[in-house]
Amino acid sequence: MPLSSLYDKHWENILQFFAEHPEINPRFLTKAQDIQAIMSYLGLSLTPEGSKLEMDDQIRGLLGWIEYNSNYSSMDDDIYQRRAQMNNFNKDEQLTRAPTNPAYREIETMANRINLPQTTVNKANDLFKRVFNNGNNLRGQSILAIASACLYIACRQEKLQRTYKEICAVSTTSKKKIALCFKLILKTLANINETRIELMENSDYMTRFCIRLGLTKIVQLTAIYIAKKAVNIDIVPDRSSVSIDAAAIYMASQALEDKRTQTEIGDIVGVDDVTIRETYKLMLPHAVQLFPNYINFVTPIEQLPPM
Repeated sequence: MPLSSLYDKHWENILQFFAEHPEINPRFLTKAQDIQAIMSYLGLSLTPEGSKLEMDDQIRGLLGWIEYNSNYSSMDDDIYQRRAQMNNFNKDEQLTRAPTNPAYREIETMANRINLPQTTVNKANDLFKRVFNNGNNLRGQSILAIASACLYIACRQEKLQRTYKEICAVSTTSKKKIALCFKLILKTLANINETRIELMENSDYMTRFCIRLGLTKIVQLTAIYIAKKAVNIDIVPDRSSVSIDAAAIYMASQALEDKRTQTEIGDIVGVDDVTIRETYKLMLPHAVQLFPNYINFVTPIEQLPPM
């Protein structure tokens, strides 16, 4: 709390000023126009002298006190609450009334587009409520991006085979924002001791991809084996699971009778031809190690398409 009558007198107005001016950072009050703006708002006078501002000790002390409190007190929380009130956004009410919450509506809409069950919707809604109440690091992030990330996490928790790109495709916000919120949510869950999210195995997605491509069981099993082997021997570093899946399906189908092109696979898996080609290029020199022993090759390894 303020330590002098000057600070007490202006405390509420200071909070209101920064609530109304989010572009001004209370931690760095160095720009002349920012100082003039806040002093004018508080009804305090400054005397311009050339390009500088003449300040008496009281005003200089007031500015220093603002910077100090913005770093070491709950000032940010107070400002945030005022901004929420200004926007007529009551967080507690919004989070307990699903029909009026845009996040819940977004989750429901996305889930309907990709045929997710209500249990997953409920889990995503509950996750949104928990992280929004506890996630200070989510402040300033898009509500819809947080909702999209929550739905993706709920799918993973429920072991539903939905890729990140599938969620992005039905979301109304950008992939970049969703990815950022996903990382921030994981940090929030760790901070409140939530259970870690289990990563899905390549085979969880592979089965669905192969079925949609109309591939035989032997191609599916071979692709799963190739993908797991490629990860185990560390020849596809920094590649996403779906790009590894796509390249593995391509390699397996080319070696067997049921062949598919990179474009056909990319359309189903959700990655472009270049990504498949680059991942396949990493895998091809190790093809002898990647195939299981039970395969009856239609196309020998040495005749697989080069990259």
